[in-house]
Amino acid sequence: MTLAFWMILAGAMLPYLTVAVAKYRADYDNAAPRAQLAAADGFRLRAYWAHLNHFEAFPPFAAGVVIAHLAGAAQGRIDALAVAFVLLRVAYTALYIADRPTARSLVWIAALACIVALFVVAALA
Repeated sequence: MTLAFWMILAGAMLPYLTVAVAKYRADYDNAAPRAQLAAADGFRLRAYWAHLNHFEAFPPFAAGVVIAHLAGAAQGRIDALAVAFVLLRVAYTALYIADRPTARSLVWIAALACIVALFVVAALA
């Protein structure tokens, strides 16, 4: 299994890690977790928003990795782009939770560029 395929697994886990940050509290209500998250504020709310954004970013990333692989693109490039995407998404999460919107948006754009680059290397293969 390639490094890029492992990054698909890592990318798939990011939403669950961020929601764990949002939900971790002494008075967590497992009977109504969505209602509690909807009423969250501060870093918990931002972690929840990051959680939702990870679900949005994951499908095109996973598709880009698989399509680049099937197209026969250079595996080193696919791996590098996949690792960069996951690392950027981790940084995105940290910046979101820390309430750094401008830096977060720049990192979001860089991660999106990794997805686009995966499709470009596939097209050029």
